[in-house]
Amino acid sequence: MRILTFTSLFPTSVDPTYGIFIYQRSAHLAQRPGNEVVVVSPVPWVPRWLKLRRWRATSELPSQEEIGGLTVHHPRYLLLPKISMPFHALLMFLGSLARVRSLNRSAKIDCIDAHFVYPDGLAAILLGKILSVPVTISARGTDINLYPSFKLIRPMIRWTLSQADSVIAVSGALKESMVKLGVNPGKIRVIPNGVDAKRFHLMDREEAKRKLSLLPESSLLVSVGALILLKGHLTLIRAFARIAPRHPALQLYILGEGPLRSVLDSLVRELNLQDRVRLPGKRPNDELPQWFNAAEVSLLTSSREGWPNVVTESLACGTPVVATRVGGVPEILHSQEFGIVVDQTVDSVADAIERALSKKWDRQAISDQTRPRTWSIVAGEVEEVLCKKTQPHKELAR
Repeated sequence: MRILTFTSLFPTSVDPTYGIFIYQRSAHLAQRPGNEVVVVSPVPWVPRWLKLRRWRATSELPSQEEIGGLTVHHPRYLLLPKISMPFHALLMFLGSLARVRSLNRSAKIDCIDAHFVYPDGLAAILLGKILSVPVTISARGTDINLYPSFKLIRPMIRWTLSQADSVIAVSGALKESMVKLGVNPGKIRVIPNGVDAKRFHLMDREEAKRKLSLLPESSLLVSVGALILLKGHLTLIRAFARIAPRHPALQLYILGEGPLRSVLDSLVRELNLQDRVRLPGKRPNDELPQWFNAAEVSLLTSSREGWPNVVTESLACGTPVVATRVGGVPEILHSQEFGIVVDQTVDSVADAIERALSKKWDRQAISDQTRPRTWSIVAGEVEEVLCKKTQPHKELAR
């Protein structure tokens, strides 16, 4: 089966960690017997006169590159930030059409595996109609939790989901949200993300600290996520300030980068926590296991999530999690032996951190119960969905 993975959320030579969960699923699909995966990851072309630093790096990407054994194609499409959003999917489709047609001529594409409902999913539906192949769309979170609130985007999301041959939700909560949008529940398969068990595993806490050049006697909390408002870092820092006087050796590390950094720095100074709260920036994915293993507890205080990989990655390392009650979090932290689910308030987060620090956790059990859901298992479940929809199309084409 020749599978076209279509998504703008994919690692690049410029940002190797971007959309790494989609890479993992696609790479493991490619490893299954009889499969070939080719990736089309369109990148925006922004007029130079706009002088937007955010898009400068993508403009330097090659039209084709190899990422972890997969060939990734980068067709360009016009993007005018904050202006072209209602036309985003159409522009992405038009920009990708010639490249996808060329790939199909070189070897017939059997199906499209698209990620993110809008704009990627809608563009994939249009490509599928041109190629006469089935399209499966994976909903990831923001595409369902936020975008339908935009009046111009909501009808396009509903049309996209109605036209998809099958839909994958990464959590039960996301499936429920799509059903409320009018999607037939029988069309949706819940396939949670997996975990890279080779990378995320239990290790000695002191050894993890040594590799990070942390003092052996240090005690730390860790939160991994972009420095953006929805991740709730402001709430987290204020909650930490509440408990900090009772835990003089405790430090908070927030790993990530983003537009909210200056605001967070200001709050840290305002609360006089410069020696207690650290923002070391975005860390490489292969360094995260050391951070999770070094931490007493990991934290996620988001206002929205789909299936947050940082939660399962922390658990795979045997580190319990305090996380807000959003998206798939309650499905991951389904047992009190894994962590604590909280509301996104300073009082709730502070109280949960205190309880987590005072509890004796069975790190080995946490790791053992999380690591078996590998990306290989996820790829097998996805393959079932793709094969089920591909076979009828092949029979009709005969």
